[in-house]
Amino acid sequence: MKLTLHVIDAFTSQRFQGNSAAVVPLRAWLSPALMQAIAMENNLSETAYFVQAADGCYDIRWFSPFKEIDFCGHATLASAFVLFEGRASSLITFRAPAVGELPVLRLPDGRMEMSFPNRAPTPVDEVPAALRAGLPLAPVAVLRNGQAWFAVYENEAQVRALRPDFKQLAQLGPLDVTVTAPGVDSDFVSRYFWPANGGEEDPVTGSIHAGLAPYWAARLGKNTLVAVQVSSRTGTLHCRVEGGRVCVSGAAVRYLRGEIEV
Repeated sequence: MKLTLHVIDAFTSQRFQGNSAAVVPLRAWLSPALMQAIAMENNLSETAYFVQAADGCYDIRWFSPFKEIDFCGHATLASAFVLFEGRASSLITFRAPAVGELPVLRLPDGRMEMSFPNRAPTPVDEVPAALRAGLPLAPVAVLRNGQAWFAVYENEAQVRALRPDFKQLAQLGPLDVTVTAPGVDSDFVSRYFWPANGGEEDPVTGSIHAGLAPYWAARLGKNTLVAVQVSSRTGTLHCRVEGGRVCVSGAAVRYLRGEIEV
């Protein structure tokens, strides 16, 4: 069986930056074992698969090299990029069990805006020992949501310099860890570590901004923010908080269109 494979760099307009996602459009679902095997072979942060449903929505699933993931932003952006090519429509709706419908709007400037459920984190009373041991510099605040622990730092330089102990952070699974601080040339910066679910550091993580953006919106007193994920590849995310929804937009650029045999 031959399948089309796309590799898209998401949250960037420059190739070799942002976060690479593989996208495999399907007419019908493959077995979970085969989708996982393809994701392992691709060895990117995520491989996204989608199937168009009878109502016109696209059911979407995401796989890291380790496991199926409940929610992935950059691979959704990459999937929208693939679907928007050659289409007159400016709106696509994806759907996934853990997050419901995920509308994606193509903006006039070429960016794509995804609408996520608001997943604001809440402060915690007790910080896990593995989190304290895994972060060499103690954060000034710790919060969590259903996806990750949020470690808040005083400034961007501290976030950039952080060298975590991934063996310790892996003990926090299924939750991941994001570290964040006010930005120098942006409203806030972050990094994302997920040794239990996908790898050591994710280059750009759209999904976690459904939690980061509400946190910083409340702290900074503004609902429209520009975020930078300061990994080695770097990515820029434009965020807008609207009550129960968080809109996250970014650019994308194609790296590869090919064919795989499975």
